[in-house]
Amino acid sequence: MIGLRKAWDAFRIFWRDVLEETRRCEWPSRGELTESTLVVIVFLFLLAIYVGVADRILVGLAKRLFRV
Repeated sequence: MIGLRKAWDAFRIFWRDVLEETRRCEWPSRGELTESTLVVIVFLFLLAIYVGVADRILVGLAKRLFRV
């Protein structure tokens, strides 16, 4: 039972420390968050196009190489 009590105390201390550290963080403003989200979405869209084009090219090369 003592082990369980120690584990619970350690969990509570850990959670308290996490909350303290979270309060110290500098959080982005709504505008910064929106801008960053847009950048990520545009980047992922461009990456998807790049991967799609590369896939088509490589599939075409593989078909010619292996005559499938």
